[in-house]
Amino acid sequence: MKLRTALSRETDAVARGRELGTAFAPQYAQTAALYLAHFAELGIGERDVRTIAERSRTALGAWAPDLAAESDAIADAAGIERWRLAAVGARTEILVAAPPRVGECSTAVHVGAGVAAESLQTWDWHDFLVPEALLVEFRATSGLDVKMFTEFGTPGKIGVNSAGVGLHFNILSHESDSAAGGVPVHAVARRVLDEARSVDDAHRIAASAAVSASTVLTVFDSNGSESRAMALELSPAGMGVVEPGSDGWLFHTNHFLDPKLSEGDTMSDETTVVRLAHLDGVRAELTGLDPTARALAVCGGQGAAAEICMTPDPTLPRLEQWTTLLTVAVDTERFALDVFPGRPDEAAAAGLARF
Repeated sequence: MKLRTALSRETDAVARGRELGTAFAPQYAQTAALYLAHFAELGIGERDVRTIAERSRTALGAWAPDLAAESDAIADAAGIERWRLAAVGARTEILVAAPPRVGECSTAVHVGAGVAAESLQTWDWHDFLVPEALLVEFRATSGLDVKMFTEFGTPGKIGVNSAGVGLHFNILSHESDSAAGGVPVHAVARRVLDEARSVDDAHRIAASAAVSASTVLTVFDSNGSESRAMALELSPAGMGVVEPGSDGWLFHTNHFLDPKLSEGDTMSDETTVVRLAHLDGVRAELTGLDPTARALAVCGGQGAAAEICMTPDPTLPRLEQWTTLLTVAVDTERFALDVFPGRPDEAAAAGLARF
């Protein structure tokens, strides 16, 4: 995966959308085409894709008008039909129309009194869907500066803002999920980054979104003398909140941890439990490290064989091949992302780059 970078000082959503759509028109067009082909490969017809995308676009317009306007402006500038780009932004909502498959992504965050937040996440997905992705810095309408990693067409994913709020993103699956087309979960992540000045703000923003698909946003801050974190498990059935353990570590993979919501969990990926257990097993080795050392430690001495490192198996159908496309740490104190386009063991060997 090639990482593109962008800096925008446009605080107006439409102007920012035009700027990004003009600068990266080929990337937005390619990503939309790849996702539409992927949906078809999963058996989701174009009519259904368009219906869900347009419903999600309507829900987004009511909940976060600026984000809907930005998406439309990107599409217009890039020469893409608006619904096709909206389908990328609502990719999680559209994937609900296909049977649940394996999950992706493992997240670790450490917080506590007198310490800055420390984090690391693997972003695992299909490499054929994301030949290129975006690291972008911009000023939100709220006045906060934001740095985030995202796909071309999704409004947000993993990031940090200048108020010291960080966010990681993992997919979940619940029996209440439907193809109704609610507020895109990627837009919930983006609005948290745009507006939240604390984890309490993040909680309020996430709780206000009527979603049709499930996801967990692990949010954390470094405000004042104590860093805080919580995992916000979003689902159409409601939102669960998971707090860090007594040692300050909060881990999440791809199954619900909230006791009530876990009763309706439909994630078919058996590795999600194994990956969470792996993180739990290395917790004592992860604290007080720089991002590159943390990437090494999180492998637990297993290197590429660590449960959280995804390497595609070429003997499997491509829909069953998963790759760790990104290793990322969020620095809430210094307003930065440390990134490497690959597995943690590779990141440990090459070093993470600061953005």
